[in-house]
Amino acid sequence: MAVSSVIVTLTVVMGVLFIGDYAITGMRDGVMVETVQGNDVLEVKPWQGEGEVSTGRQMDGDDVSVESMVDSDVPMERQPSSVRAVSKHPLETDDWRLALVDAKNPVPKSQTVRLASLSNGLLFDERVVGPLNKMLLDMRREGLDPRVCSAYRSVEKQRSLFHNRVTKWLAQGYSQAQAEKQAVKSVAYPGTSEHHLGLAADIVSAGYQLLDEKQANTPETRWLAEHCAEYGFILRYPKGKEDVTQTIYEPWHFRYVGKQAAKEIMETGVCLEEYLD
Repeated sequence: MAVSSVIVTLTVVMGVLFIGDYAITGMRDGVMVETVQGNDVLEVKPWQGEGEVSTGRQMDGDDVSVESMVDSDVPMERQPSSVRAVSKHPLETDDWRLALVDAKNPVPKSQTVRLASLSNGLLFDERVVGPLNKMLLDMRREGLDPRVCSAYRSVEKQRSLFHNRVTKWLAQGYSQAQAEKQAVKSVAYPGTSEHHLGLAADIVSAGYQLLDEKQANTPETRWLAEHCAEYGFILRYPKGKEDVTQTIYEPWHFRYVGKQAAKEIMETGVCLEEYLD
């Protein structure tokens, strides 16, 4: 089934959010949502605040529907994002698929993201739901059982996750500064996580759902490492690139960049930062 989508206009009047003439009463992950034909589609308005801290290794959901997907890659001309890639790569620098978000490149306050709801309630960039679901469907056809445990995350959600991680380090006797320094090794600050783009998914095995390096040994993750580029995805934080990405090895974190870039990145063994340099 195709993912339905509409462009919506959000208006706040005296603290009440409206889409067109209709007040919005639902909320998911800190974002007001209107349901359209079974798929939540919204335009996320710019986030407020600077320099807050955030993200984490928390399972946000369960599985994604794998019904009737598309095989073709998503054309870059379709509904370009306001998030710009920062590279001089031959591909267009405003290619939304190559947007780089990290500690040095936070999402701009002007960012808007068109999101569609997955069957488990998680949100993902509506342009990439097809390739994601097709990849999961093909995995299941081979007898594997992948689970998407995290997709789009709001800055507010990231802030909460980071706070939880810092609290754990504080409980071990670390000072606030020390706890934040430790937390940021495995957690991004709010506004600097790829999950804000709606193009990244944490995918785990149903038989082993912990977010640690052992995830790399599961049949699902091994399959993804070998085939993800065929669907336009890359292993975003590979082992041995921690000094470049400033993020720990995450065998579960897959990012959509389009088939051409994914093929080049996975074949050459570079990370996104190196590819865009």
